[in-house]
Amino acid sequence: QVQLVESGGGSVQAGGSLRLSCAVSRRTFSSYAMGWFRQAPGKEREFVATIWWSGGRTYYADSVKGRFTISRDNAKNTVYLQMNSLKPEDTAVYYCATAGLPYGGLRIGVDEYDYWGQGTQVTVSS
Repeated sequence: QVQLVESGGGSVQAGGSLRLSCAVSRRTFSSYAMGWFRQAPGKEREFVATIWWSGGRTYYADSVKGRFTISRDNAKNTVYLQMNSLKPEDTAVYYCATAGLPYGGLRIGVDEYDYWGQGTQVTVSS
């Protein structure tokens, strides 16, 4: 069974930074793309960022581009999301997820990910 455990959420003021971590118990972690999604109250879960299985490429939602950075450490089976210049509209529960198929290219759809973490709350106050 694949398990994902997020950490690093919390409350910050606008302009502040947080770093989310996601530890993955998957023997073949390095073969799968990883993604971060978020869900605000009353809204659907939305794509935030993804990183290719190799770590060589990344892709971001327009709303976070230039402020967030996704990275992975395949030796530690961990993916990170560095969030800078946070805004109140970034407030949401953040989820990490691992792609349903190995290797491949860009994956930004919720249905392209098969295992999810429990989520970590990020609250940004103005």
